[in-house]
Amino acid sequence: MGNHEKRGIKSPCGNIVVGHRWVKRLFIDRDYITDSPNPEENENPEDYTFIFATVEDNKVLMEKSPDYVRMLSKLPEKIRAAHRYGDWDAMSGAYFSEFNKAKHVCQPFQIPKNWKRYRAFDYGLDCFACGWFAVDEKGRSYMYREFKQSGLIVQDAAKACLERTMPDEKIEITYAPPDMWSRQKDTGKTMAEVFMMNGLPIVKTSNNRVQGHMQMHEDFADMEDGKPGLMIFSTCKHAINDITDIQADEKNPDDCAKEPHEVTHMVDCVRYYCVSRKLQAEAEQTEAEIREMREMQADEEEYESYMCGGEPSLAYMGVM
Repeated sequence: MGNHEKRGIKSPCGNIVVGHRWVKRLFIDRDYITDSPNPEENENPEDYTFIFATVEDNKVLMEKSPDYVRMLSKLPEKIRAAHRYGDWDAMSGAYFSEFNKAKHVCQPFQIPKNWKRYRAFDYGLDCFACGWFAVDEKGRSYMYREFKQSGLIVQDAAKACLERTMPDEKIEITYAPPDMWSRQKDTGKTMAEVFMMNGLPIVKTSNNRVQGHMQMHEDFADMEDGKPGLMIFSTCKHAINDITDIQADEKNPDDCAKEPHEVTHMVDCVRYYCVSRKLQAEAEQTEAEIREMREMQADEEEYESYMCGGEPSLAYMGVM
């Protein structure tokens, strides 16, 4: 393995990131910071080298502890994949274990103009995470753009979102978490009102974490054509890494962990989109069923009137 100086690197949401994710980014993914305004945060790719090795390459260990390999092969699947075969993804993504970069990540392409587009975001001063989504004719969703930044007040977050939306993009709905509608004590306004005053209309989404994450699992599953219901452009690196890294909640296996907090924002953004699209589809289905029921009732009334003559009139009963 390459030697490296273990120093902290700030994420777009301001937190210091050191550990598995930091090492993986530099040595495995080779994703370097080269354009930071702070020159101390920039990284030189030539400073980092990774040499892959398995237990078989450690000749001394193999000679002195031949049972070590047998011990590694008895470990649980994910731990075995990491410790025995050097799989850097095995120990991450425990919650969305079905998420696979080879399957769920695609190269960017020109999105047809007739596809409906949506936005969703998670907001806090610690982090504003926004995602752009498009839906094709089959109902498959593509996350095609992302933005993640800390320290933005509401009006700046709205501005950043609008600036990154192209002039010819028609966004059907922008989904936002319910806490945007909490009234602020100092101004008496809600953050939702401030977003709207700054040109960004938003719609309240569900904040049911378990329901939302379960819907993400559903969307990551294959559709009838064998491809996942939710694909992510390779340019959305924060979403890909955060979905890969987020762990299951130790106390609630149906939910994902809330720590480290830095990886939750973009996951929440995707969650808001997935659950809102599901609820919207159910609402549209309910409306269609109501219309169909009303049409059937109208047809039945028309048929009864035609066959039975409707209600008996006074003339029919000889009163007039």
